[in-house]
Amino acid sequence: MNRKRRRVAIVGSGMVGSSCAYSMINQSICDEIMMIDRTYDRALAQALDLSHCIDFTHTRTTVYAGTYADCSDVDVVILTAGANPKPGQNRMDVLAEAAEITRQIVTPIVESGFNGIFITAANPVDIVTYMIWKLTGFPRHRVIGSGTSIDSSRLKTLLSDVFSIDPRSVSGYALGEHGESQFVAWSHVTIGGKPILDILAQHQERFKHVDLNDIARKTKDAGWEIFTRKGSTHFGIGSAIAHITRSVLNDEHKIIAVSAILDGEYGQYGVCAGVPAIISSDGIQELLELKLNEEETKLFNESCDLIRRNLEGLTLETIQKG
Repeated sequence: MNRKRRRVAIVGSGMVGSSCAYSMINQSICDEIMMIDRTYDRALAQALDLSHCIDFTHTRTTVYAGTYADCSDVDVVILTAGANPKPGQNRMDVLAEAAEITRQIVTPIVESGFNGIFITAANPVDIVTYMIWKLTGFPRHRVIGSGTSIDSSRLKTLLSDVFSIDPRSVSGYALGEHGESQFVAWSHVTIGGKPILDILAQHQERFKHVDLNDIARKTKDAGWEIFTRKGSTHFGIGSAIAHITRSVLNDEHKIIAVSAILDGEYGQYGVCAGVPAIISSDGIQELLELKLNEEETKLFNESCDLIRRNLEGLTLETIQKG
């Protein structure tokens, strides 16, 4: 029986890229993983180390090192290579460096003949996703950023601690920028299908200690708390990328909050921001437009405006020339 092998290339063999590969191997998400790094020996070392996991997993995933030129027939390219903020910086502070790194990576991959789906987690992820879209000329549904997928997961984890439930019983999203201007759409957060705002209203005494503003702040700051303590965040985001990739390769139609190019959705054009989307073998099959309340709409527009301001000056010509 002939079956098409599901092939993924991971660009960036650091903590995020290797954590993503490790997650995909243990979940049997694909048949082949090609590790790519600016230092070939690093990619080869990670590939060898990861291949030694296979004896302990349910299925066999072939892991090897490659180059941009080898991306011509892979299904998904995952871009994790990027610029890390220094102490005191935020994700936007590394924009110029991120633009140059993105150009150096994406251009030769497209020149290889790659015609699949790009998934990126490189920061600032909303802008890097936009850059990839511009550089490739791909339709917007084939360029996906990890966006607020990890933030939404952090939100569910925090709520699971507050309400003593499994985080998978929580539904809800952080929206907008994967950064300082993100917000929680509380009007769409449910626990076991019941709106959290109704739960708090009906059980005021029992949950009087619950501070939604504080939970939203902790959601936003969770990445920085980890980063300042150990210098990187990689297990959570690696699993988030693997989750998105699995929905693509298996055509699962999962709804995930990702960075997506908006073309009229939520009243926004020409900007990339975190919104829930149906992820299928086509990439982003459809963006879900939540009915946000007045305050949430204001916050979403402000977040998009911030992203857009940081995009100013990043024309296609400047991105291509570096």
